[in-house]
Amino acid sequence: MYEELKKRVYEANLKLVECGLVILTFGNVSQVDREKGVMAIKPSGVAYEQMTADDIVVLDLNGRQVEGRLQPSSDTPTHLHLYASFPTIGGIAHAHSEYATAFAQARTEIPCLGTTHADFAPGPIPVTRPLAEDEVFGDYELNTGKVIAERFSSLDPLQYPACLVAGHGPFAWGKSASKAVDNLLVLENIARMALLTRLINPETKSLKEYLIKKHFERKHGPKAYYGQRKEE
Repeated sequence: MYEELKKRVYEANLKLVECGLVILTFGNVSQVDREKGVMAIKPSGVAYEQMTADDIVVLDLNGRQVEGRLQPSSDTPTHLHLYASFPTIGGIAHAHSEYATAFAQARTEIPCLGTTHADFAPGPIPVTRPLAEDEVFGDYELNTGKVIAERFSSLDPLQYPACLVAGHGPFAWGKSASKAVDNLLVLENIARMALLTRLINPETKSLKEYLIKKHFERKHGPKAYYGQRKEE
């Protein structure tokens, strides 16, 4: 019944491996079908090389499993909460990629130091507050989604397609599962460039606001002119 959705999520999870964003089984990708009221996500702890499209788990948006014989990712409550909080997104990717995770562990946002970053987001990549003890020992994965949504109370998730969870790692999202992985890959690269830039010159300042605005708006929004025009 959900073969096409499961195929897309399966392919997006394999893309995590192809992009070098995961180690072992430390990562997951999902995609939502809002019309059908379901989400498909990677099964928990299954090795990527052993996984098939049939292994992808489908749940309704209340978390009830409707298709699949395996348990869904342990991060499922996080994904479900983000879909509920961010109605404009269609896919979510999570991994423990090296450089983005380093910033998350340092509890430090990724500063916008150059135009590569500005092409991606119009400012620093946000980091959440650390979860409190009761949040960790309560519903940990749900509360992870809640602190991300809390951090985005005044941010547009389509303008900032990623977030660092303090002490944990990055989550990225997009219009689809595949686009979410693309955004996670860009996030990893801008994290790496930010670290290298500050190693070369620890005094490097954030890019001027007017240059950030120019680069972001030429790719995003009504003033965008990057790429080819879509046919009417």
